[in-house]
Amino acid sequence: MGLNRNVSLAAGLRYKGQGPMLTFVLHRIGGLGMAIFVTVHILASFLGGDIGKSLNAFYENWLFQIFIFFCALFHAINGLRITIIDLFPKLLVHQREAIWVEWAVFLPIFAIAVFVIISTAGG
Repeated sequence: MGLNRNVSLAAGLRYKGQGPMLTFVLHRIGGLGMAIFVTVHILASFLGGDIGKSLNAFYENWLFQIFIFFCALFHAINGLRITIIDLFPKLLVHQREAIWVEWAVFLPIFAIAVFVIISTAGG
């Protein structure tokens, strides 16, 4: 039988888990975003015709590319942090510092990628 915690949606949204909770949520969004991309890509291949072309146009859009790159890059870097902490449990006490390192690695790579995507989107 599942747990019954009687926590409302409003109370859940007010939770201030800070860094660890933000990375938890973004990791899930990243996985979902990649699943959406793969699904759209497969559908475009199978359906073909006008539907396939419109689906291709959807995932070739520069905004969608930025979203997918965010999802894949954040999911990979966060997964690496989680793996390192799982392999070396003594590092668990340094989880917040590891999250700061994660953001320090993620943000410059993502910023460069966004710049490249936007600069090549027009031509």
